[in-house]
Amino acid sequence: MRYAFFAQPFHPTYKIEGCFMKSTMKALVCHKDGSIELMDRPMPCIRDPRDAVVKVTLSSICTSDLHIMHGAVPRAKPETVLGHEFVGEVMEVGPGIHNLRPGDRVAANCITFCGDCWFCRQGFINNCRQGGWELGCRIDGCHAEYVRVPFADMGLTKIPDNVTDQNALFVGDILSSGYFGAELCSIQPGDTVAVIGAGPVGLCAMSCAKLFGAAQVIALDMDESRLGTAQRQGLCETAVHPGKQDPKQVVDALTGGRGADGVIEAAGSKESFQMAWDIARPNATVAVIAMYEEAQMLPLHQMYGKNLIFKTGGVDAVHCETLLKLIGAGRLSTDFLITHTSPLNDILEGYRIFGQKSDGCLKWAVTPYQD
Repeated sequence: MRYAFFAQPFHPTYKIEGCFMKSTMKALVCHKDGSIELMDRPMPCIRDPRDAVVKVTLSSICTSDLHIMHGAVPRAKPETVLGHEFVGEVMEVGPGIHNLRPGDRVAANCITFCGDCWFCRQGFINNCRQGGWELGCRIDGCHAEYVRVPFADMGLTKIPDNVTDQNALFVGDILSSGYFGAELCSIQPGDTVAVIGAGPVGLCAMSCAKLFGAAQVIALDMDESRLGTAQRQGLCETAVHPGKQDPKQVVDALTGGRGADGVIEAAGSKESFQMAWDIARPNATVAVIAMYEEAQMLPLHQMYGKNLIFKTGGVDAVHCETLLKLIGAGRLSTDFLITHTSPLNDILEGYRIFGQKSDGCLKWAVTPYQD
């Protein structure tokens, strides 16, 4: 390890004077049986020179949090505070942090990475030997009043003054995932791109496919309201309900019988996985950015003649600064994804509604705890 870890805060650190006047905070903990509870937890502290402690000003519930509750993330540790998608204000930094100071508004990268190992130097931050998906999975996350962020010089990005917390909330996770999916697809100007799943990640992927030059985006989802959102936001030219229309027939009709030039699979079901390779044209690229709760099978004997390129991966959040600049310039907007908001006090209700996909919920944003 590059640095030793310390059980208690050490000096010199830099923090806002008097920022920690209490010893405990409210936090949402996931127990071993998958149940969740809002409870008192100790305030986080600096444990490593490259740590920062951040006051969470806005967070959101992610489908990945639900996967942890369902036991579908084997590396997750029980009794951990959930949450990895947030923005906040830096309260304290360790002596190894030189690009951040207390008072900075920051967007958090959901991936923890050191920036020094071989994988990080190649740009493969998801595979950092000292990181990966840590926040809200293996170490305490952001569904709390405060959170400790390791390797904060890598994992926190300053938010420009013309970008609000709501604007920046999804930069380090679902917007980065959508951008990564579009990037994996190797989109060329004029391409037809099919996006399976019109949930938050899929909607972000549609936005980013447009950025990369897609001339036609086809949205596919079983939820009429989510397809309606994609259309109202101008993110797709065509919306397809696979329960009412044959996806392959529709895509073929729109592409002269070829199939989609690129497919982004953002739904995460057995049916959507099969649909992805089925609607792709020969020699197309299929980007799988969904998370599955069970193993999937590739029918290679059916796929062999299509010469498909499959690319997979979770969020690649190396583009946070770029995405914030695009948001500030008015070229990207994800504010419409926030359909529900509540204080941390009511986060259990948020998990219930978000998990059931009820009440038209796309994203449930969480504001600070109210005493």
